[in-house]
Amino acid sequence: MDPLDRIDEIISMVEQARSVPMSRTNYMFDRAEMVALLDELRSELPGDLRRAVALLEERDKIIDAGKREADRIISEGETEHARLVSVNEITVSAEHEGARIIAEARAEAQRLREEVDDYVDTALANFEQFLTRALSSIERGRDKMHALREIGTFQGEENERPLPF
Repeated sequence: MDPLDRIDEIISMVEQARSVPMSRTNYMFDRAEMVALLDELRSELPGDLRRAVALLEERDKIIDAGKREADRIISEGETEHARLVSVNEITVSAEHEGARIIAEARAEAQRLREEVDDYVDTALANFEQFLTRALSSIERGRDKMHALREIGTFQGEENERPLPF
């Protein structure tokens, strides 16, 4: 019989017991029957109590293991969070640094373009002046040649050197 059923049986016996004459708090029981029931209960309880204690201990172990696992998961989550925040901060910092470097490179490229444009403009201006002087010299030479042809004396002198082109 289950120990709880034994306890219910003992309670039922106490409830059905007759009271001692002239007393409201004292009752009469069959002592041998009550001792036998309590003995049976005592013999059944140690096994059930041991099982109950073992179950409680097992439950406590499971709860402790669950708490340790939860603490481990929380710790890993916090570590991962810190790593991700750190990686994010590094990424943001790198993006800012990259943007700064690109802006500096664009500014330097623009400065170099302007220097090259100034150099080329100066070189072309110098070349233009040279060509203008050469064109003027050519025009003067042609004019002189036409003038000499008109007067009929276009014979070269012996000591004249040819033009250097």
